[in-house]
Amino acid sequence: MNALPPVSERPIAMDGSWAGRTGDPSAATRDLAPARAASADLLLDARTGRASRGAAARADVRDGLRLWGLAVSLGWLDIKLRYRGSALGPLWLTLSSAAMVGSMGWIYSMLFHLVLRDYLPFLAVSLVLWQAGIGAVAGDACNSFLKAEQTIRSMRMPFTVQVLRTVVSNVIVLGHNVIVPLVVFAIFGVWPGLHALMSLPGLALWLLDGAAACYMLGSICARFRDVPPIVGSLMQIAYYITPVIWKPSQLGARGWWLPLNPFYPLLEVVRGPLLSQPPSLLIWGAALGYSAVFWIIAGALFIRARPRIAFWV
Repeated sequence: MNALPPVSERPIAMDGSWAGRTGDPSAATRDLAPARAASADLLLDARTGRASRGAAARADVRDGLRLWGLAVSLGWLDIKLRYRGSALGPLWLTLSSAAMVGSMGWIYSMLFHLVLRDYLPFLAVSLVLWQAGIGAVAGDACNSFLKAEQTIRSMRMPFTVQVLRTVVSNVIVLGHNVIVPLVVFAIFGVWPGLHALMSLPGLALWLLDGAAACYMLGSICARFRDVPPIVGSLMQIAYYITPVIWKPSQLGARGWWLPLNPFYPLLEVVRGPLLSQPPSLLIWGAALGYSAVFWIIAGALFIRARPRIAFWV
């Protein structure tokens, strides 16, 4: 019998057998050919990693939307847990908003020399939309993945579920804070009428922007934990340079720069119809343009960060 070659010299076929047992050198080459093809495929996948990440991100969004019922349940559970043990629950936020609107409306109407009947409905709508809408979404979006740390690490679930969960909880908070401007409308007898229906497209745009904020800020804050305070500071600055407590008409001709502020058109597409002032085409164009840029940036960041989020949280 011929002695067997050393183990290190025996070529291994794809099925785990020793290709050299037949004594035919060409057999080793034939058996190793599939291995070379597999290596080429792996190299190709590595080179097209961006495309693969993009497909995985789209699948994440698709699978997350299918689990919308679970996201709604989790969002409602977040509201219940946040106010567990409280007698009034989330109505504390409503009372706080009402107290702020009443006190600020009285003081600022005197400082700005405005008629209270005109200024208080504007302030009530603006404060509620900013605090329970734009500001709240920006803050919660930073923690959209961090607050679900245990869930992300313990089970395989689309990250989109956590995004929808954050959006749902903020919609619930915004919904019960709408009571404040409704009471103000009733007191002064100012109702927007059918014009209020024109705010629905703006609210739909807000839902998409809120989801994009969760994808973008959630991914960034999962990696860099010092970003949430920075976002909070930037939103505080945006609060003062956006017409929330002051009217755009107060700037007069000097208000030409307002459309350059991304928060102004996004706020106006919802606030304007509620105050019987439908937004112009310029405002809608600016809102859609800023949102499109925002979605592109959020999508690119989520595609890049998605494979690492589970390791960052």
